[in-house]
Amino acid sequence: MKLNLLSCDAQRPDRRSISKCIIEISSNIEGALANELTDILLEGDAVDIEVNDKNSGSALRALRKLSIDYEIVD
Repeated sequence: MKLNLLSCDAQRPDRRSISKCIIEISSNIEGALANELTDILLEGDAVDIEVNDKNSGSALRALRKLSIDYEIVD
């Protein structure tokens, strides 16, 4: 499943937690790329990631917990 991460509405977003979440839920993203994607997301640009279908429910919960708005692309 593909997700489009739109924005983060948290007042004080935790970069480390967001980066860890991206690594855990995505199927092909490593640490340095996750940090870069986190920076892009927090600057206000959308980020596309691919999530393993077996982890999709927990991935969506984790994103909501971090106040990340997303849309399901496919």
